Amino acid sequence: MKFLLTALFSALVAIGSADAKPNIIYILADDLGYGDLGCFGQQTLTTPHIDQLAADGMKLTRHYSGSTVCAPSRCVLMTGRHTGRASVRGNGLALLKPGEATIASKLKEAGYRTGCFGKWGIGHPPPRTDPNDRGFDEFYGYVNMFHAHNFYPEFLIRNGKVESINNQLDDPWKEIPEYGMGEAREGAGVAKVQNDYAPNLITDEALKFIETNKDEPFFLYFALNMPHTNNEAGRPPYNNGMEVPDHGEFSGKKWPDPEKGFAQMMRLIDHYVGRIVAKVEENDLTDDTLIIFSSDNGPHEEGRHEMEFFNSNGIFRGMKRDLFDGGVRVPAIAKWPGKIPAGSESDVLSGFQDIFPTIADVAAFPVPDGLDGKSLAPTLLGKPDQQSHHEFLYWEFLEKGGRKGVTTKKWKAIQLDTLKPNPKPTALYDLENDPAEEKDVAAEHPEIVQQMEAWIEASHTPPIE
Repeated sequence: MKFLLTALFSALVAIGSADAKPNIIYILADDLGYGDLGCFGQQTLTTPHIDQLAADGMKLTRHYSGSTVCAPSRCVLMTGRHTGRASVRGNGLALLKPGEATIASKLKEAGYRTGCFGKWGIGHPPPRTDPNDRGFDEFYGYVNMFHAHNFYPEFLIRNGKVESINNQLDDPWKEIPEYGMGEAREGAGVAKVQNDYAPNLITDEALKFIETNKDEPFFLYFALNMPHTNNEAGRPPYNNGMEVPDHGEFSGKKWPDPEKGFAQMMRLIDHYVGRIVAKVEENDLTDDTLIIFSSDNGPHEEGRHEMEFFNSNGIFRGMKRDLFDGGVRVPAIAKWPGKIPAGSESDVLSGFQDIFPTIADVAAFPVPDGLDGKSLAPTLLGKPDQQSHHEFLYWEFLEKGGRKGVTTKKWKAIQLDTLKPNPKPTALYDLENDPAEEKDVAAEHPEIVQQMEAWIEASHTPPIE
């Protein structure tokens, strides 16, 4: 086995050596559901630029986020370790460990220029230099996940330093302690003076990064804080957390304002993706650039937005904070002209833990020890017969009573209240015949439940303090 792995890596290195190392752009939306994109079934809203990515590349239809909320999901993405072994497993107090390898740190060692623009949000509360400390040469945006709620903040962070922008918070957010302000949630709140829309500024900086680094291999992690809501603005007296400069083409719709805001956020996400792709094309980098698009977890129902208004979870049950597919199954698209077959689709069982080894393969650097993912390079490059497959994917979410789950291509098992004295029995769903996870068939398949429970027990390790 060791010989085969060595031979495979040598072959991939040879591929990488024959051609210049590709640029890599990973675009991450925030709380975007499986059903929010036209190419994944959205019927009301249109996403032409993202749909074009899919037409030019590959859709991964059985791709899963690292977790059902943002911080642990992004931790899994950056470190390649599932939530049974990840440093950050929830939105509470936890940070990446000192010296922990990330996609960015390894790409930097491999000669890439690395940039993160948007929402970092891995752990709480991270130091302002955390993205740079974890391997990014350049960072601009929100380091703190709660700061990222605010689309009109008074400042953003550039490489660990506060950089003021032309907005002003409403006074209560500076003074009322029950809102949890202070250093841990610094910059969160609602602006009374709204001039600079942060996603516009962040996108401009991402485009500059491409332009500046067009002559060397680069890794751009473009992590938007959309269509997440401003949770604070969803409360009285504001009552609308879907903060956008205007409702654009949706202003005349007879929809609640939060839904007009959500629709405009989706339009802006698509517009930003279009600008990224256009900048790559403008600099004649299209054939040398791998672009991946996904979302950090399932759709939200916050800020007065209602998930079902646009059917954001598609046919699936659940949403953000659930381990049903609606909470963890996310759209994923990969484009690399001449390498990834255009208009292709794969149902390979995959997750965020696979992105690190995939990038390691295409950038031709050794996969670090101890990752939980499998490289998707064979599938992406049109060689599915060479793909190594997961026996199962695992999640744990130690909030809301504690939740654990495991899925195979066919079966999904979910445990609830795992932190309570009397946890609920393991539920089992047949995803092939019941993708909406409506019927618990655990009583009919005790042997499958036993296997799933064994995998759950084996996958959990105590968090390192």
